[in-house]
Amino acid sequence: MKVLSFCPSSTMSTSLPNLIIFFITYHIHKLESAQFSVTGPGHPVTAVVGEAAVLPCHLSPRMSAENMEVRWFQSDFLSFVHLYQHGKDQYRNQMPDYRGRTELLKAGITAGNVSLQILNIRLSDEGQYHCFVQDGSFYEEAPLELKVAALGSNPLISVESHQDGGIRVVCQSAGWYPEPKVLWRDRRGQELPSLSEAKSLGDSGLFETENSIIIKEHSNQNLSCWVRNTVLNQEKESTVYIADFFFPRVNPWMVALSVILLVLFGFIGLTLYLFKIKGKHLGEISKFRCQKPWRRSLCDHVTATVTLDPDTAHPQLVLSEDHKSVTRGDTRQELPDNPERFDYWACVLGCEGFTSGRHCWEVDVGGRGLWAVGVARESVSRKGGISLNPDGGIWAVQRWKDQFQALSSPVTPLPLSRAPSRIRVYLDCDRGQVTFIDAGDEAPIFTFPPGSVPGERIQPWLRVWDRDTRLRLCP
Repeated sequence: MKVLSFCPSSTMSTSLPNLIIFFITYHIHKLESAQFSVTGPGHPVTAVVGEAAVLPCHLSPRMSAENMEVRWFQSDFLSFVHLYQHGKDQYRNQMPDYRGRTELLKAGITAGNVSLQILNIRLSDEGQYHCFVQDGSFYEEAPLELKVAALGSNPLISVESHQDGGIRVVCQSAGWYPEPKVLWRDRRGQELPSLSEAKSLGDSGLFETENSIIIKEHSNQNLSCWVRNTVLNQEKESTVYIADFFFPRVNPWMVALSVILLVLFGFIGLTLYLFKIKGKHLGEISKFRCQKPWRRSLCDHVTATVTLDPDTAHPQLVLSEDHKSVTRGDTRQELPDNPERFDYWACVLGCEGFTSGRHCWEVDVGGRGLWAVGVARESVSRKGGISLNPDGGIWAVQRWKDQFQALSSPVTPLPLSRAPSRIRVYLDCDRGQVTFIDAGDEAPIFTFPPGSVPGERIQPWLRVWDRDTRLRLCP
């Protein structure tokens, strides 16, 4: 803070006009400094792993921020999370961890709303953020704290062994953040003391917990295990009833057999859950059998023979002789710039087009390259940049860097562990619907809702980002 000092002197009369000018300028600057303030929520924002979160921020009084600079950053001003400048988003030099995952919500920007949306929340996103707004030489900022949480699996209760004249019962659960609180309760809801508790961090950075208790005969045979996330204030519960025949006095051999069976079933249940969080999703396979009504509608699709149209291929794309596969070359080929050819994005359309009926085909996307697979309307723009979403005439899924996404509007994050090696595309022209299936295990990937595809000619659409990617239409 600068302080103005004044010392009397013999030259006071000559400097009086300068003092008057100084005070007028100082007060004008003070008025300009009160143009707006930047306001955050005043409390931590809580986000769930894998979902989207909005960090609120707005100007007070309300005024348009369209022509201002809006910078979201953490500890380093220059390493920004998101930057809006000169009327548009600036992604150059954005922090790598946030690329493709941030969006300034511009719907309310004319009213001073400069909130930021972060997609596919990760544990590493937790921490303090700064909402910085600058107009000319005037700027203000507001801090905001983001807390990240994850809701884990339903507790798995298993009977382990006989101990201290009773039965040792164990409660297991995984996929929590931060460290959860575990409680045992009887049928009246009274808390019961635990025998032991162990918590650990899994490979994904989420907590796994195991808690045990001793149950005596005729005491607390109705038992519930509660696992609570203290940030989300949500909990999951499982209940078990320990019958009399489990206790030793009934028949030790029968009890031992029952305990072994329960342990076996518990192990199987926990194993299935762990496979699920690793991307196996074994339980989803049974949902895709043809006896299910909605699955039966997919079984009615006719397999289409699809080839790629060389007249639409971007000059840097190289098609195989049978027009079944496409890769990206090192240089642009000298090809006619006909109206059908894509000249900006490295895309290609299928020769076949569909206006009615139900059709399906498969695309081999093996490897870890960057690609997009789906359909496009015949009138999709071929020249210049394209909006890669239904508004731009594209219905697709893509693998982009370390993300797997559905190109909806806005983009829908999909589990990267579910990125398949072969995709089956289902096009229902009559319902206006596109569905993507993992051709390997028949698990669903994403479905664009009925009516989202217009009633015009629809063609297969592929996009190749890098030279390591090869897309092939399968027989």
